[in-house]
Amino acid sequence: MTLSTVPVIFDLDGTLVDPAGGITDGISAALTELGIGVPAPAQLNAMIGPKLSDSLLNIAGVPQEQLGEVIRLYRAYYLETGIAQSRLYPGIRDLVEEYSAAGRPIAVATQKPEGLARIVLEHHGIASSFRFIRGSAADEAAHARAPLGKTEIVAAALSDLRTQHAVMVGDRAQDVAGAMANGLDCIGVSWGFAPDGELHEAGAMAIVHTTTDLVATVERLDALRAAALSEVNNDGVV
Repeated sequence: MTLSTVPVIFDLDGTLVDPAGGITDGISAALTELGIGVPAPAQLNAMIGPKLSDSLLNIAGVPQEQLGEVIRLYRAYYLETGIAQSRLYPGIRDLVEEYSAAGRPIAVATQKPEGLARIVLEHHGIASSFRFIRGSAADEAAHARAPLGKTEIVAAALSDLRTQHAVMVGDRAQDVAGAMANGLDCIGVSWGFAPDGELHEAGAMAIVHTTTDLVATVERLDALRAAALSEVNNDGVV
């Protein structure tokens, strides 16, 4: 690794891992068990990425007093069945393993509970590639009114990496907003769950369609950083 190597902070669901129905099926099962109406498929997909408690309250219309039980039932389903339904997106395993082997600092910043995020990454055999894994509090219902949001989670990952020079990679507007609030650019990935136009409108610096495109974009950032460092080092030299 050199000073021009840009650290990368990844979102989880919709960026590294395709939940493949594990999240939406779990939400549906929990809501059905409690007799709460299940949103339409498009609304269920919109719940992937944002904080679960927010989505259950604001999209699914779950009453506050039932929020904790819905989350408990969902988590039980997800641990038993949902994780096994998930899969890594094409090219992700090679990408993170190559970054790790090359010494590029990489981390995860997700609104999924931190312990659960680690379980998912361990299930897919890539947890050890990341220097740090940051997520939300384990008890989402208890923190629903004072949530640890994407901004704070990205900030925690930056603090772990001991840098203010990194790039976020994510699939939703929340990822872009969390990056920008910490002074970072965000590369949007088109293979996730953002509706058309969401990432562009949120201010993503680039939108990539394959991991090959992602690698090339990060390499361009490396080159820009190297040029900036060279300019600083040569400032005033004739």
